[in-house]
Amino acid sequence: MSVFSGLFIAAVVGFTLAAAISDLKTRRLPNWLNVSALVAAIVVHTAMNGLTGLGFSLLGFATGFGILFVLWLIGGGGGGDVKLMGAVGAWLGAALTLKVFLLSAVLIAILCFAVLIGAFVRYGFSYVKERYLASGRSNDSSRRRDLKKQRQRYRVMPYAVPVALSTWLILAVAWTTSTLPL
Repeated sequence: MSVFSGLFIAAVVGFTLAAAISDLKTRRLPNWLNVSALVAAIVVHTAMNGLTGLGFSLLGFATGFGILFVLWLIGGGGGGDVKLMGAVGAWLGAALTLKVFLLSAVLIAILCFAVLIGAFVRYGFSYVKERYLASGRSNDSSRRRDLKKQRQRYRVMPYAVPVALSTWLILAVAWTTSTLPL
């Protein structure tokens, strides 16, 4: 492995690890983390490959950001998730970002199912229904105003976790097949 490959992997793993930890602890992804990772990716790819690298990074950003933006529009995630995938895309490029997205969708389904089954076994159906499966509908106007926090409360798994795991798996495959995007 070259020094550049090692630094590239360390940067992406470090960024996604920080995002996963932040999302697990606070259910938020800070803008400073996502934006600094995006800028770093653009700088690295441009420095390594000039305008071709810039285009590679911007197309990856557009892919990651675009896919999650559509999901955000229909209520399937948060704004931090959109920016996270944009930054991951800037590092990995469009093709690998699409693979990360698809793998993360599979992982989120598996992880959510495991969390729900674990909660069911430990606490019972009533807990699972109240904690994770409530509709969020209410006639109480104070609860309606707080719909964003309600939706966040019912999320079973913070999205940065499967994104980080997927990114690491895709990076491992890319490294072993000598297809890292450098």
